[in-house]
Amino acid sequence: MSQINNTENDVLNVLDVMDGNENGALQYLTFELEDEHYGVEILRVQEIKGWDNVTPIPNTPSHVCGVLNLRGVIVPIIDLRLLFGMTFNEYTKTTVVIVLKVQGITPRIVGVVVDAVSDAQSISADAISVAPDLGNVVSTHFIDGITNIDDRMVMLLDVDKLLSIEQVG
Repeated sequence: MSQINNTENDVLNVLDVMDGNENGALQYLTFELEDEHYGVEILRVQEIKGWDNVTPIPNTPSHVCGVLNLRGVIVPIIDLRLLFGMTFNEYTKTTVVIVLKVQGITPRIVGVVVDAVSDAQSISADAISVAPDLGNVVSTHFIDGITNIDDRMVMLLDVDKLLSIEQVG
C-alpha cells in the first residue's frame, strides 16, 4: 500500500500507485468526508489534484461547485459532502479533487471534492459485504458494498451510479 500525499500542488496519476492486482483483489482509492470513509475503484481515477478555484456555473444545484479547466478539458466539480447532505466545509490547502472517469451514454470526466485521500487499498472480493437496503428512507443504490479496513468501515461507491446525470443534475 502506498500513502498518498495531499498537498496543494500534488497531481498524481493513480495508476502509478498500484501496478497490479494482488491475488485477484480489487484496487480502491480510499478517502474521507467528515469522519466517514469511502472508496472508489482505482481504475476509475484519472488523477488526484489539490483544490483550485473553479468557475461557478449559474443555476446549478448547491453540490455543483462549478467547472475546472484541466489541461484543456472542462471538468465539472461536485462537492460530495453537499451531494451526501453533509455540512459544507471550507476549502483549504488539504482539500482534494479526485478526477473520475464516469461511464454512461456518453463517457465523461467529473471531479469530486473530498476532505482528504487516505490511500490505495487492495480489497479481496470476499471482504466486501452487500450494502444494506434502507428502503425508501435513504438511497443506497450508489454503494457497491461495505468493507472494514483497519477497524474502520469503508463504503465502496459505484462511480457511474453516484455521478450519473440524473443523480447530480
